[in-house]
Amino acid sequence: MTTGHRAPRTDAELRELAERAGRELEDASALEILRWAVDTFGEDFCVTSSMEDAVLAHLASRVRKGVDVVFLDTGYHFPETIGTRDAVEAVMDVRVITLTPRQTVAEQDAEYGPELHDRDPDLCCALRKVRPLEEGLAGYRAWATGLRRDESPTRANTPVVGWDAERGKVKISPLARWTQEDVDAYAAEHGVLTNPLLMDGYGSVGCAPCTRRLLPGEDARAGRWAGRAKTECGLHT
Repeated sequence: MTTGHRAPRTDAELRELAERAGRELEDASALEILRWAVDTFGEDFCVTSSMEDAVLAHLASRVRKGVDVVFLDTGYHFPETIGTRDAVEAVMDVRVITLTPRQTVAEQDAEYGPELHDRDPDLCCALRKVRPLEEGLAGYRAWATGLRRDESPTRANTPVVGWDAERGKVKISPLARWTQEDVDAYAAEHGVLTNPLLMDGYGSVGCAPCTRRLLPGEDARAGRWAGRAKTECGLHT
């Protein structure tokens, strides 16, 4: 399924396009899904990355050289995550765009008090992740994420192409049907950068204050907001 023209502009048309593509591309490869996205949206398409690994960015760069890769620098990242971003920018044929919150950590502490992430993690995520992403995606009509169905129950029904009603954009998850084994195999085959924390006991890498190493037998995302009911930052509701 490909198209040689720009995507429709109204939300109703985009939603219909997304839902149809989700059905038709369900069994397509990640590269085929990304080709559809680039063919359909052109410069109105970007890839987002948490820099847990660079698999999605690498795949997208094979379809379109210099593709925009959007990264959220929350001010709370591990040094290894920032290092992974810098390495991706240096060695891959992509354009890394770093988004930052309106306030620095110090400014947020001054307004809301220190360690907001412990007292109200939802608000902290809203200020340092959700709002900056919404502002950073304003110039795009479609965005790709690295979401996978096997990561958690809340992601089990992730469509390969769907409609992001919150932002009025097409949301593409080319890796939705992949497993962790698929990610690892692709990274090994193509020499793709991965965050070194994944080899140091972390199953999923987020902000440092809200991420810990896994305990034996835990699933990959158990180290995120451990001890809380919170399982998502709000980017993928």
